[in-house]
Amino acid sequence: YSPTSQEGMRTKSTPMGSLDHPFNPLSLALGAEASFVARALDSDKKGLTEVLTAAAQHRGSAFVEIYQNCPIFNDGAFSALSALKDKDEAARRLIPLRTGEPITFGPENEYGVVRAGFAGLETAKVSEVGIDNVVMHDPTVTDPAYAFALSRIGGQDLEHTPTGIFRQVNRTTYDDAARSQVTHAAEAKPADLQALLCGNDTWTV
Repeated sequence: YSPTSQEGMRTKSTPMGSLDHPFNPLSLALGAEASFVARALDSDKKGLTEVLTAAAQHRGSAFVEIYQNCPIFNDGAFSALSALKDKDEAARRLIPLRTGEPITFGPENEYGVVRAGFAGLETAKVSEVGIDNVVMHDPTVTDPAYAFALSRIGGQDLEHTPTGIFRQVNRTTYDDAARSQVTHAAEAKPADLQALLCGNDTWTV
């Protein structure tokens, strides 16, 4: 049992079924404005390699959610997404995110992701909405609202599951900023140990 366990899931710690509603790890990371957020399947060698490579090259912390089968406690949890079992079924469920391309999916790319409501996203048939209304994926959007909306597509039933890089923005990391601050301070006023020892800053113990 964990915060992401499905409702009703029976485990040693929840013998009568899990009562908690699982949270969405990607939404949690994006809510904290993580600069790199992605998702991949353990059975998708190409997609997993691309995501992990991009994460390793990202300057700063990177959050990657990997749908990995657990044969002991949750065997087959993600089998519906595996192209190794049913290629067409996986194509209907998986929504691959490719930078600079319309977000389409399905055996014939007959479905797409479109804008819905206030900053929301939903899936629709391309033939009904037109390819021009399908969202063009851009993980470099500064505002995390777009990536957050992507993370809200789908649910426990894995009916629609976006995979790939949701957000990838460059910004100054804490480490780089701290080093820059120390360097600037040292250059502005060279260290003088004698002046520090003989200075006016004193205290009583």
